[in-house]
Amino acid sequence: MGFINFIAENFNEFLTYTGFANASVGNLIMIIVGALLIYLAIRKDFEPLLLVPIGLGIILGNIPFRADAGLEIGLYEDNSVLNFFYQGVKLGWYPPLVFLGIGAMTDFSALIANPKLVLIGAAAQFGIFGAYMTALALGFEPNQAAGIAIIGGADGPTAIFLSSKLSPNLMGAIAVCAYSYMALVPLIQPPLMRLLTTKKERVIKMKPAREVSQTERILFPIIGLLLTTFIVPSGLPLLGMLFFGNLLKESGKTTRLAKTAGSALNDIVVMLLGLTVGCSTQASEFLTLNTIFIFFIGACAFILATMSGVCFVKVMNLFLPKDKKLNPLIGNAGVSAVPMAARISNNLGLEYDRHNFLLMHAMGPNVAGVIGSAVAAGALLGFLS
Repeated sequence: MGFINFIAENFNEFLTYTGFANASVGNLIMIIVGALLIYLAIRKDFEPLLLVPIGLGIILGNIPFRADAGLEIGLYEDNSVLNFFYQGVKLGWYPPLVFLGIGAMTDFSALIANPKLVLIGAAAQFGIFGAYMTALALGFEPNQAAGIAIIGGADGPTAIFLSSKLSPNLMGAIAVCAYSYMALVPLIQPPLMRLLTTKKERVIKMKPAREVSQTERILFPIIGLLLTTFIVPSGLPLLGMLFFGNLLKESGKTTRLAKTAGSALNDIVVMLLGLTVGCSTQASEFLTLNTIFIFFIGACAFILATMSGVCFVKVMNLFLPKDKKLNPLIGNAGVSAVPMAARISNNLGLEYDRHNFLLMHAMGPNVAGVIGSAVAAGALLGFLS
C-alpha cells in the first residue's frame, strides 16, 4: 500500500510539471500565432528564412512549464541554453553580424553610378520619424517610441539593435512586428505604388547606369564608413560591419571571407536571431495593449515610408530634364528590405511595360535605405541614450 501511495504521489507531482497543468489561454494563442507564421512562410513563401525560425521560436517560447521548478530551460532563466543564445539579442551583437552578411552580399554599384538615388533612401526614412511622433502621441516614453519607430525602416536587425538598447521590454513585439511587415512587403507596397503614380509615370524608361570601376567599388565602403560614422558615431556597430562586409566583397582579395560572411555565418546568425526573438514573445509579455499599438504604429510607419519614397521621386522629376527623369516605381525601394523592395519595383514596372527593367535602378535607393535606416537608428540612439 505504501508503495502504491509513493507512486501516486510522484505521479501527481510529475503532472504538475507538464505543459497541460501549466498552460494558459495566452500560451495557446501565441502557439497558434507561431503556427500561422510558419504557414505563411511555407505555403505563401513570405520570407521563409525569417518567419520559420521566428514562428517556431514563438511556439518554443510559449511551451508552458512550472516557473518555480528551477529547470533552467526558459529563455529568461540563467544558465539555460536559450538564455545563452538570447544574449546575442539582449546585448545587440546579432544585428551587426547580420549587417556584415548584408554588406558581403550587396552590390552598391547602382548607388555609386547614380549618387542622387541616396536621396530616395533618405526620404523613405520619414516613416521612422513619423512613427516616432505617433508613438509619443499614444503615450509611449521617448526611448520606447524610438524603438517602435525604427519599424518604419523595414529593417529587422536594426529594429532589434535599437530596441535592445532603448526599449528592451518591448523588443519581442517590435522585432516580430518589423519582420512581419518585411514579409508582407509584396502585399503592402504595390497598391500604394499604383495609387500614387499615373500610368504615364509607370512606363518611364531610365537610362542604363554607367559602368562602375573596381576602384570606385573599393573606395565606396571606406568613404561611406567615414562619412556616416563621423556624422552619427552611435551607428558604428551597424554601419561599421555593413561597410566591412562590402569591402571584403569588393577588394577582390578576400573572397573566401566574403562568402563565409554572406552565407554560412549569416545563415547561422539569422537562425539564432529568429529563434530567440520568437522565444522572447511569451504570452505574459506579448499579449498586451502595447503590442496592438506597436503593430498599428508599425503599419503606419511602413506605409508612410513607402509613400514618402514614391512621392519624393515625383518631386525630383519636377527638377530633372526629360531625358533624366526617374520612374517613381523605384521610390518604394527606399525602405531597407533588400532586395525584396527592388524586386517589387521591377515586377510592377514589367506589369505595365514588359521591356522596362527597373531592378538595377531600384537597387540604388534600396541599398541607400539600408544605410539610411542604420543612420536613423544611430541618430535616435545618440539623442536618447
